[in-house]
Formats: sequence, C-alpha cells, structure tokens
Amino acid sequence: MTSTVAVDLGKTGCRAMLWHGAGSSPSVSSVAGAPGLAAPDGVAAARAAVRAAVGPLLREPGGARPESVLVGAAGAASAPAAARSLAGALLEDLPVGEAAVTSDAVTAHAGALGGRAGVVLAIGTGSVAVGIGADGTYARVDGWGPLLGDDGSGARIGTAGLRAALRAHDGRGPATALLDAATAFFGDLERLPAAVGRDGNPARTAASFAPEVARAADAGDAVASAIVRDAAADLAETALAAAGRITGDGGPLPLAVTGGLAGLGPALMTPLTARITGSALHVWLTSPLGDPLDGAGLLALDRTTPHASLVVRVRRATANPPLPTPATPPASA
Repeated sequence: MTSTVAVDLGKTGCRAMLWHGAGSSPSVSSVAGAPGLAAPDGVAAARAAVRAAVGPLLREPGGARPESVLVGAAGAASAPAAARSLAGALLEDLPVGEAAVTSDAVTAHAGALGGRAGVVLAIGTGSVAVGIGADGTYARVDGWGPLLGDDGSGARIGTAGLRAALRAHDGRGPATALLDAATAFFGDLERLPAAVGRDGNPARTAASFAPEVARAADAGDAVASAIVRDAAADLAETALAAAGRITGDGGPLPLAVTGGLAGLGPALMTPLTARITGSALHVWLTSPLGDPLDGAGLLALDRTTPHASLVVRVRRATANPPLPTPATPPASA
C-alpha cells in the first residue's frame, strides 16, 4: 500500500496530510507557516514548519511509514536552490525515501485541475494566474503585489471602493452607497487612512471591504458596479494571458478559478465568465477539483503529469532517520 506525506506550506499556515492509499481516510495536521523560501533563513523556517506539521502524523498509532514527502512551498518558484536545499534537509529529518519540493502555485494548479494541463486563476487579497501546458511549459501572470500588480484582486477592489467613498465624502466624485458602507465598516472616514494601515497589512485590510463593494454592485450602485466590472476585465486579461502563453496549437484548455474572491458572487463572476468564454482563445471554465494539499498528494504519487519538470526530487542514499519527536530539534539547515 502506497503511503505519502503531502504538505501545503504557505506564509500564514502549513498543512500536512498523511495518505495511506485509495480507500483510506487521510490524517491532517496544521501549524503556523513560514515567510517563504526566498526570505532570509527561508529554508530553516520552512524546514521547522514542515517538521512540526508532519511529526504528529508520523507518531500516530499504527501509522505506516510514508515512502515520500512532497512540499508545495511559497517562494519555491523564485528560489530553486533553496527548494533543493529544503528537499535535502527533509531527508535528514523524516523517515522517507524521497523528498520533493515545488512551488505552492504548482500544487494549487495540480489540485484544482486534477493534474491536467490548463490555467488556474487564484484570486484573493492578491491575484495570479498559473498556466501549465501539456509539454510542461510554465507561465505565471501577475501576482506582483498590491503596489505593482494584483490587478482585479480583493485589495484592488477594496481600495477602489474606499477611494470612491472618500471622493463622494469630499464632493469630488459621484454619490455612491459605498460612502455609507465604508462608514459602517470602518467608522469615521476622517480616520480611514489610519484604520486601513493599523495592522501593518493595508492590502489585506482593503481587501476586507471588497465584499461590501460587491454587495453595493448587486444592489445596483453604479459606482460599485463599474469597479467590479473593471476588476473582472483585469482578471480575465490575466487568465487569458496565461492561457495564451502555454498553448501553441490553439487546443482547448480548462480554466479553474480559485480563492476567496470567487465567493463575491454574480457581480464579479458573471462578467468574468463572459469575458473568458467570449475570448478568441479556446478555454472552458471548470470547477476546481481540489485544493493545494490535494495537488501535493497527487504530485507525490504521479510523475506523469505536466508538472513533473517543475518538481525538485531528492532520493535517499542512506538509512532512514528516526521518527521526529517534539523534543528533538532538526539539524541546522
């Protein structure tokens, strides 16, 4: 029976799943995340997070020893040397025969499309599209952060809504329901700049206002409707750019939309769907099949997917180490 460990390592949280094969119920463990492999001491932080998440799963009574571990890690795409270093370090820490590391964007893609070629548009506080072709061609579009990119994202929608509210407040812009919505959400608008920056993450705070913009759009507010339509146009452009970079023959590609912003409903998804399906590219929208943890498990076991060349794999050449225990810290990275 095949047994493997899949890990979804993000900057906020780290989830690990121990899977014993078809028909089994996987065990899942969660701990705090790590700042990303490209960050200073990123490998050491990632190693500690993975070890903390995986350790409890390996110590479960009657648990089978896994054959491999695959980690989808934030920052791996821009730090391939760090990804290989992490894979080697995990072989020192865990009783597995193979350790593999790839980008969390790759595992998210594999999970959403079940290992098929295609495009995944991930929209939340930020926005990014990842395309992987049948030949392994990889394309990432946007994901440049709220200052330089993330067009159509929750941060962009929320910021545009708050700007519109302030313009109405000042008398510089048209009347909009967003003025009352922003006041109800944040309080006195004279203190809005401080409120948006109070937790040190203005993009996330602004994104929390995006559902209010969508609600105002659903209620017929012209200003809010224009903001959401513009966001849908930006997101469609991002997704279609990724599709255009991975298809050479014009063949049809599946496209899945993931992330919390997809929950904004028809105000965003109806114009987004119309722009994608009405494009000259042959893409078809499909519902996500799974999440990044599912994708990590799939890639750990299947080397035939188009993602194979994007995964760093390191095989063990010596005996397995003992099971990690809470009292045994990992060796230095």
